[in-house]
Amino acid sequence: EVNLAQIFSLIRSIGYEAYPYDAQAQEQRLSGQRREFYARLLVGIFCTMNIMWLAVAQYGGYFTGMRADVRSIINFAEFILATPVLFYTGSGFFRGAWAALKNKTQNMDSLIVTGTLAAYIFSVYAMFSRRGETYFDSVAMIITFVFIGKYLEILSKKKAADTLDNLNSLNLNSVSVKNGDEITLKSVQEVRVGELVVVRVGERVLLDGIVISGSASFDLSSLSGESAPAYLSAKEGENEIKSGSVCVDGTLVYEVGAVFSESVLARIINLLETAAAKKPRIQALADAIAARVSAAIMALALATFAFWFWRTGELSAALIVAISVVVISCPCALGLATPVSTLIALGVGFRRGILFKEARIIESLAKCDTAVFDKTGTLTSGRLKVSKFTHAGKFDASALFSLVSGSTHPVSRAVGEYLRANFKDLKLLELSGFENIAARGTQAKFDGKKLAGGSEKFMRELGLYNGEAVRGTSYFFAVDGEVLAVFELEESLKEGAKECIDALKNAKMRVAMLTGDNEYAAKRVAEGLGVGETVANAMPTDKAAYVERLANQGRNVLMIGDGINDAAALALSSVAVCMGSGAAVSIAKSDVVLMRDDPASLAAAVALARKTYRIVRQNLAFSLVYNAVTIPLAMAGYVAPAVAALSMSLSSVAVVLNAMRARSER
Repeated sequence: EVNLAQIFSLIRSIGYEAYPYDAQAQEQRLSGQRREFYARLLVGIFCTMNIMWLAVAQYGGYFTGMRADVRSIINFAEFILATPVLFYTGSGFFRGAWAALKNKTQNMDSLIVTGTLAAYIFSVYAMFSRRGETYFDSVAMIITFVFIGKYLEILSKKKAADTLDNLNSLNLNSVSVKNGDEITLKSVQEVRVGELVVVRVGERVLLDGIVISGSASFDLSSLSGESAPAYLSAKEGENEIKSGSVCVDGTLVYEVGAVFSESVLARIINLLETAAAKKPRIQALADAIAARVSAAIMALALATFAFWFWRTGELSAALIVAISVVVISCPCALGLATPVSTLIALGVGFRRGILFKEARIIESLAKCDTAVFDKTGTLTSGRLKVSKFTHAGKFDASALFSLVSGSTHPVSRAVGEYLRANFKDLKLLELSGFENIAARGTQAKFDGKKLAGGSEKFMRELGLYNGEAVRGTSYFFAVDGEVLAVFELEESLKEGAKECIDALKNAKMRVAMLTGDNEYAAKRVAEGLGVGETVANAMPTDKAAYVERLANQGRNVLMIGDGINDAAALALSSVAVCMGSGAAVSIAKSDVVLMRDDPASLAAAVALARKTYRIVRQNLAFSLVYNAVTIPLAMAGYVAPAVAALSMSLSSVAVVLNAMRARSER
C-alpha cells in the first residue's frame, strides 16, 4: 500500500509542492505567499529603477566619453543591484526552471532563466575582465517586468471557499424528531430510516422522506430553481419531500426515507467532487509556444558559439555573438505577451464588477462558443410580481390588503406590493376570524362579510370558482362567495437580460436556458428573451448532464448560474460564471463572479475576454516574427549585445502598448 506521505514525497521530488487540504491552512499559506511576493516585488522595482538611472549615464558615455574607472564603478553598482533582482525576486523562475529540467521539459521559466542567467554571467565576465559590455540593466528589467505579471496574477486569484464544507454546513445541524408525543432535537447524522421528523415554517429540510401528516409550502429555489413554492401534503399525490428545500408556510411531519449520506444534497456533493476532477486545465498559449521555442533558442545559441569560435578562434568574440542571440531573443516580449494583456483585462474587469478568479480564465472565456443559463436569479429576478389584474366591479382594496398582509407567503407579498403601488389610501383593517390555510390561502371576516384569498385550487375547494384554469401562478380574492379580483403573477426579467442574450447571439454563441421551473414558465421567459433552446423541470443532475453532454460534443461551455442547484453544472463547464447575489457554493465553484448582479456584465465580460485574447495572439505573433527576423541577424554577427538589449526592450514596449488597447473595451 502507498500512504499519503509517500504520495507527497513523490510529488515534491519532481519539483511541486503538495499539502493536505485544509481551508484554514490554505488561507494562511496564500497570505504568506502574497507577503513574500510583495517583498520580492519591492526589491525588484527598487533595484531596477536605480539600475535604469545608471544605465542612462552609461549609455550617455558612449557618445560623450567616459573614463574607464567611472565605467567600472557603474558596472559594479549595477552588478550589486542586479544580483538580488535575479536571485531573490527571480527565485521563483529558477524553481520553475529546475522543476521543468527535472521533468525533462521546457516552460516559460526555462526561457526566462536561460536569457537572464546567460546575460548575467557574461556581464560578470565583462565587468571583471573589462572586455565587452555589461547587460545588468537587461537582466533586472526582464526579471522585474515578468515578475510584476506573476505578482498581479497571484493577487487576481480570489481565495475559493471550502465548497464542500460550506455545502455540508447546510446539513450538519439538528432536526426535530418525533417519538410518540415527544419532540427532541437530534443530529442529522444520527437519524435513521423510518424515524419521524417535524418541519416548521422557516426550517430547512435536511433529509429525504415521505409526508405522513400535515401540509406546507416549500421553497425549492435552492435545489431546483423553481420560483413558485411547491405544496406538499399527506392527503395529496405530491408527498415526497427532498433535502435542501425550505418550509415557507405550514407544518408537517414526514418519515425519513434515506439516511443523510444518501440524501439529494449528499449526492450533489459527490457529483461536485467528481466534476471538479474533470475541470479542464487550459495551458496559456504563451507557455505552449515557449516550451518549443526555448530548446530551439538554446540550440541556435550553442551552434552560433561553436561556429564563431571555430571561425575566429577567440572565446570572447564567440561568446559575444552567442549572448547577442540569447539576449535579442530573450523572453521579455514573449513573456509579457500574455500576462500584461490579461492583467490589464483583470483591472478593466474589476472596475466593471467582473472578477476573474484566475488570469487563465480570460483565455478560456474567449474560446467559449456556447452559453448555458440558469433561469431563476440569473435571467429573472427570482421574485414574483403581478403581471395581470382583472376584477369584477368595485371591491374594497383595503380589505384585500389587510388579508394579504396577514400572510408571509411569497404570492401574498407580491399582491400586497402591487396594491401598495397601484391603490391609494390603503388601510390596515381589523379583521376577525383570520385563518391561514397552509399552501392554500387565507380567510377572515370584516364588517359582516366573509373574505377569502388564495390560489385557484383553494377557490375551487371552496366552490367559489369553476371557470377556465389559469396558467401559472395566480391569486383570487372573493367576498361573500363571489370572486371579485384575480391576480396573475410571474417572475420579472432582470434588467439587461434581453440585451445580454442578444449580444451573445451576435457574438455567434449558441444560447440555452435550463430551469427547474415548469414548461409554461420556462417557455414564457425564453420567448421574452429570444432563447430558442430551453430545458424545463431540470434537477441539478439534469443540468450537470446537459453541460457534460455539450462538452462531450466538443463545445466550450459557458455556464451562468447562482444557486446550489447550479453548482454541479458550473463545475463541469469550461467557464463557470456566478452572479454576485448567488449562493456561496456557486460562487466558490465559479471562475467569474459578476458582482453587479447584472446580465449586461456577462456580455461585457465575454467581449473583454475575446478582445484580450486577440491582443494576446497579436503579441505572440509579433514576438515570434521579431525573433524570426532578429535571431538570424544576431547569428550572423550583425547585432552587438547592446543593440540586442535595446531591440529586446523596444519589442517589450511594443507588446505593452498593444496590450493597453484592452482598456478601450466598452
